[in-house]
Amino acid sequence: MIIKQAELFKGMNRDFVKGIMDLTKKESFKEGDILFAEGDRAEEFFILLRGRVKLSIGEGGRLVHVVGRPGEAFGWSSLVGRDAYSASAQCMAPTKLLKMDREDIEKVLENDPANGLVFVKRLALSIGERLVNAYNSLRSIHHLEFPDTCGTSQMLRQRSTL
Repeated sequence: MIIKQAELFKGMNRDFVKGIMDLTKKESFKEGDILFAEGDRAEEFFILLRGRVKLSIGEGGRLVHVVGRPGEAFGWSSLVGRDAYSASAQCMAPTKLLKMDREDIEKVLENDPANGLVFVKRLALSIGERLVNAYNSLRSIHHLEFPDTCGTSQMLRQRSTL
C-alpha cells in the first residue's frame, strides 16, 4: 500500500502504520478542485496517491510547491498546532488522495508515543525540506543573497570598518 512507501512512515512499526491506515479515507478529485484555501480551518491531513496538487499563497495564488510524488504528504498545518492552513491546495490534474482527520491522528500519536515521536520527526524533516526548497527557489528567481540573521529573522547590522 502507498502509505507504507511514504517517506513519512519509514521506520515505524506495522501496527502503528495500520492504525493510521484505518483512519484514512480514499477520495478522488477533478482538475481544478480546491482541497482547502489559505486560512481555512486546518482539520485534515493528506497523502497523495496519484495526480498533482498546487500549494499556493496570497491572493494571486503564488505557487510555493507542487505535490506530485505518490506518498507525498501535505496539509501539515493540521498536525503542528496551527488552526488554519498556511497555503491553498488545488488539484492540477485528476487526483486521488488519502485523507485523515486531525483529531484521529492525534489520538494514534498519543497512544503510541515512540512511533508518534518518529512520525513527528519525519514530518519536521519533510517541512524542513520544503522550506529549503522554497529558499532556493526564491534565491534563483530573485538572485537574492540572504542577509545574516540572529536566528530570530532579524538582520544583523553590518559593521562599518574604520
